[in-house]
Amino acid sequence: MGEEKQIIHMDQDAFFVSVEVRKNKDLIGKPVIIGGTSDRGVVASCSYEARKFGVHSAMSSRMARQLCPHAIFIRGNMDEYSEASQQITSIIKERVPLFEKASIDEHYIDMTGMDRFHSTLKYAKELRNTIMKELHLPISFGLSVNKTVSKMATNECKPDGELNIEQPKVRDFLNPLSIKKIPGLGEKTFIKLSDMGIKKIYTLSQIHPEQMNFLLGKSGLSLLQKAQGIDHSPVVPYSEQKSIGTQCTFNADSIDIEMINNLLVAQVMDIAFQLREKKKLAACVTVTIRYANFETESKQMAIPYTSLDSVLIATAKELFKKMYNRRMLLRLVGVKLSNMVTGHEQIDLYSESQEQYSLVQAMDKIRNRFGADAVTRAAVLNLKL
Repeated sequence: MGEEKQIIHMDQDAFFVSVEVRKNKDLIGKPVIIGGTSDRGVVASCSYEARKFGVHSAMSSRMARQLCPHAIFIRGNMDEYSEASQQITSIIKERVPLFEKASIDEHYIDMTGMDRFHSTLKYAKELRNTIMKELHLPISFGLSVNKTVSKMATNECKPDGELNIEQPKVRDFLNPLSIKKIPGLGEKTFIKLSDMGIKKIYTLSQIHPEQMNFLLGKSGLSLLQKAQGIDHSPVVPYSEQKSIGTQCTFNADSIDIEMINNLLVAQVMDIAFQLREKKKLAACVTVTIRYANFETESKQMAIPYTSLDSVLIATAKELFKKMYNRRMLLRLVGVKLSNMVTGHEQIDLYSESQEQYSLVQAMDKIRNRFGADAVTRAAVLNLKL
């Protein structure tokens, strides 16, 4: 069986709102909504006071305003949220042996085996207090035997909470909860199971594996395991989280700046589409060039978390402009996106207009239906390499 795992899940409480409250104490205790402020906007985050009125993330701003007319709407600042996220990660990185940054506001920490030296629960409490004291941002944690149960523990004790679920108590903790509380269970699956009378985790946990496989395939078996408190997924070391990149070697060495800029646009569009498909955001862009004499140079830039083409294209072009100043023939150009986290696509609304955001969504739908090359920007249509 091996050693029993000890996984801490740490999650900021209404993260974007908390950063705003830290700046403006007048917002404490009030219904605050972060996101697009026009009727066509989208809620990216909201305070617990706003949630009491039924407001939630990904809801339209118009609906949120109807539910909570006295809410305070703030457009938000992605630069500040990204910076606060990185500060939290830095504190965790200094103090734990292994952690995964699961999204902009949550981390998994693997403390397995460390309880020989100190209590994991005590250590989690101290780490939580350090983050709150140094950054003045609220945070909650769940501690349990795997990622699924620790995340669910956090969700049950938020806001401003701590919850430790030891192995003998796992099933007692899970059984009475709604199946909706299982991480990764989508709306369609929830409706399908609910229609069959499967509404509590206990009921789900009793279904035969063959029946779950028949109902939902492989994802059904994974769901059944989660309902039984089983999850073997590892904590993925943050430094090893993958980047997405592409590069192109020219048929003939080139000094055509317009062509190379158009190529950068095409490359970024390709990898940004992949980024959104994976429901990820990136916070770092790297551009690499190789000269005709095989000398290679790279430059990178940290940016607020995003997955929008326009932001990433502008950054890539800026990096290339700063780097390429020798007037020497080039043989290769590449782009890489890194510092990736799982994230709500709505948070990109801070860096672009709603129209830009809607355009990207529409283009992605066309690509999903007709293939990645079905739609592109005019600049890259006549690209010859």
